[in-house]
Amino acid sequence: MAELIRGLDAGVVRANLERVREEIADAGRDPGEVEVLAAVKYVALEEIGVLAEAGLTVVGENRAQDLEAKAHAHPELTWDFIGHLQSRKVKQVLPHARYVHSVATDSVLRQLERHATPQTEVLVEVNVAGEADKSGIAPDELDAFIARCPARVVGLMTMPPLAEDPEDSRRWFAALAQLAGERGLRHLSMGTSQDYRVAVQEGATIVRLGTTLYR
Repeated sequence: MAELIRGLDAGVVRANLERVREEIADAGRDPGEVEVLAAVKYVALEEIGVLAEAGLTVVGENRAQDLEAKAHAHPELTWDFIGHLQSRKVKQVLPHARYVHSVATDSVLRQLERHATPQTEVLVEVNVAGEADKSGIAPDELDAFIARCPARVVGLMTMPPLAEDPEDSRRWFAALAQLAGERGLRHLSMGTSQDYRVAVQEGATIVRLGTTLYR
């Protein structure tokens, strides 16, 4: 497990956030239409307040137990769940997450049937590249999966194949955008510190950033 990030500086994070917003504008998008989500899997609990001080408002956690602890400590922030979602963790996650970005199995759908409220909104994770070792719904199974989902689906999420060149991710981001557009889904959660500029150009509405905000 990676070492937790400590010693964050609000001024540094604020400057990085401003740079990201400028790059979103340079990509031809309104920065107000692209949420910058701070991925906090490796950010220590005592550092979360620094992110709020720096002007971040939306944060995402990968682990259910950490989401619960951090959201309790910082209810002033909007919390999303962005990690792999185990069905047994659905009940724990839902009270704290605005969106779950990673709905991708029928076992999770069964737990949503039991625990979701009329306000529950989720994103479906799509395996756009068809990688055998990666979670996500195959594009040709997406309609049937959405139809089975007991919670309101408001968007799609993807993690493209690992690539050194961000341009290699463009076709996968474009494919996700097409899938969302054809289904009238408003949110596209795609792009990380390595490739968010390309994701923004292809229509991302939420970018999940870590290192580029913190260093």
